[in-house]
Amino acid sequence: MKLRTIAILRAYEPQQAGDLAEQCWAIGMDLVEVPVQGSLGWAALEAVSARARGRAFGAGTVLCADDARRAAELGASVIISPDVKAEVVEAAQHVSALPLPGVMTPTDVGEAARLGVNTCKLFPASVVGPGWLRALHGPFPAMNFIAVGGVDLTNAAHFIKSGATGVGLGGSIETLLSFDDPAAFVAELHDLVENQR
Repeated sequence: MKLRTIAILRAYEPQQAGDLAEQCWAIGMDLVEVPVQGSLGWAALEAVSARARGRAFGAGTVLCADDARRAAELGASVIISPDVKAEVVEAAQHVSALPLPGVMTPTDVGEAARLGVNTCKLFPASVVGPGWLRALHGPFPAMNFIAVGGVDLTNAAHFIKSGATGVGLGGSIETLLSFDDPAAFVAELHDLVENQR
């Protein structure tokens, strides 16, 4: 599964989450993520699930194994966490979902690798910057990193050029969807990723 672009739909009402998910899939984004904090988050995930029709979506801010399993039962194919927690990674793997744990330090990346993870979420990416990615690739050349947290339309390309295999866009999603041709912007990011490989 390619995770070059992830649309993070945080704190939307279910109807709006479903509408935005449809638009994000339509412009070619690889994955729609719905953070599942509280009842609103779970309701939004259910709304996105009902409209997915085979298109990829994931659950974000998953903090325990039970929530990983619940999200997978709703059809989430990616289980995204802010940290590396063995029980969440293993629960995702057990239900054939892709775990995407959050990392920042080499210790985090090493722990994720020992759990069999080959793609991590660098979070919060804007705090450490694109140069941090280049540094992490030194000791971990086989690990893929998705830059998330403070990544927007102005800096997404910088993270990819520094080695990210994907980016997560949250607060800038509605701005992107207001572009005359948002699909072209997404395609440019995808091309950047493919050309870095």
